[in-house]
Amino acid sequence: MNRIKVSNLGAALLCAAGLVGVCAPSRGAEVDHTNPCGQVYVVGQYGPYDYRVDKKFLPIVLGAHFTREVEALERGATGATPGGDIDYTLRAIPNNPRALIAMMRLGEREHLPQPRGARFTVECYFERALRFRPDDHLVRMLFSSFLIKNGRTNEAIPQLKYVESEADPEDPFTQNNLGLLYLDAGEFDAALRQARKAQALGLTPTELRSKLIQAGKWVDAEAPTGAASAPASSAQAASGPAGQ
Repeated sequence: MNRIKVSNLGAALLCAAGLVGVCAPSRGAEVDHTNPCGQVYVVGQYGPYDYRVDKKFLPIVLGAHFTREVEALERGATGATPGGDIDYTLRAIPNNPRALIAMMRLGEREHLPQPRGARFTVECYFERALRFRPDDHLVRMLFSSFLIKNGRTNEAIPQLKYVESEADPEDPFTQNNLGLLYLDAGEFDAALRQARKAQALGLTPTELRSKLIQAGKWVDAEAPTGAASAPASSAQAASGPAGQ
């Protein structure tokens, strides 16, 4: 999850964040002078396909363009550098998380907002993925990480809150990963809240909890109070040491 600073994507990003209506896809030329990130749906283009569900359409792209060497940024599959192959992969499969991570890493390695061989900026590939599938929480968390790394925490927080409100509340891994991102953003209260959620769902101990302890931000949840509460000694005997 990386970042490179580019201009505000305005209405397109609001659309991707689900903050304005339903964003209907349009088909037409790749060049779109109203959006620097171009069209997601293009006549004659293979795809776009959803990485999560369109499994039968993916191998032809991944096998030809997103090889192990391309993902490792060692070399291109159809060109000298990996940028063009990652670009093709993300135009055919916009929400491929591994390809998004590879594009981020490439931008970081080259110190360029738009890596060599890429048709768009790194940020654009996130915008396109979220415009394509606004409900892909993994992509949104990757984008949040990108924003945080680029010092744009104020833009990352709404993305994290959106995932927190929409993701499966019974998924401990999502809750934990959200907490790690909140921690990276310096939102300690939110990180603690997510750590407790993950702990309640069975993820203990966690890297998130350890980092909060190291930062001096971990606080054990208060024991229940009231007449119906069990004595502290009984509760400890039943549940084990605190924080376990």
